[in-house]
Parts: sequence; C-alpha cells; structure tokens
Amino acid sequence: MLSKKEREMIVEIWERIIPVAEDVGSDALLRMFATYPGTKTYFNHWDISPHSPNLRSHGKKIVLAIAEGAKDISQLTVTLAPLQTYHAYQLRIDPTNFKLFSHCMLVALAVHLRDDFTEVHHAAMDKFLSAFAAVLAEKYR
Repeated sequence: MLSKKEREMIVEIWERIIPVAEDVGSDALLRMFATYPGTKTYFNHWDISPHSPNLRSHGKKIVLAIAEGAKDISQLTVTLAPLQTYHAYQLRIDPTNFKLFSHCMLVALAVHLRDDFTEVHHAAMDKFLSAFAAVLAEKYR
C-alpha cells in the first residue's frame, strides 16, 4: 500500500501538525459540516461555530488519533480498535462520514502546510487517510 518513503512523509507531516492539532482538526470538521451538512446530525448538541471549544477539542482528539495511527501504520487496526468499537456500537456514526472527513482533512492539511504539502505528500496522505477511514468502518460489516 504505502512505500517506506511515503510512510516517512506521513509520520513527518503528523509530527508537524500535532502542535496545531486544534486548528487543523477544527478546520477539517468545519469543512465537513459546511460541505456535507448531514454530518452535523451527530453534533447537534454542540456549538459548531468557528473556533468553538467543542470543535477545537474534538478536532484535537481526531488529529492526535490520526497522528498515533501514523506512528506505526502496519498496526493501524490494533491502534484504532477502541475507536472502531466506540464509533460503531456506541456512537453509531455513519461509516461514510469517515471518508468524507478524510477528504476535508486533506484540504485542511493543504491549507495549513501550503507549499510543503506537495502532490506527492497529498497522494501519500490520501492513501493513509483512506486506510484510516476503512479501518474505522470495519466494525460495520
């Protein structure tokens, strides 16, 4: 799936994003809610306005979970097992939302990293985020 060089790029990107996890994560969530309004149904009890504490907190959690998964991509299923169960059985999130969020995360990364997010980085990150979304959706089968 991912070459050694792509894996290294992904780890490097997430290490750079961790200090601004709240900004990037909340940006990706806002993009998802604006582009795919149906995804807001799971968050109707939150303030989902820009810079809200709810979005910043949840955005940070998401970014940190993705960054943790990037540390050892070969163990993604093991790393994400608790999140799989939580999202599938307790939250009952539509698994399509994981893919939608992945697309929004790509845009947020491009905005925050600018010229450092080349087409090669984009392609590698797209592969990784697709795998991340697929692993989260596995419990739904």
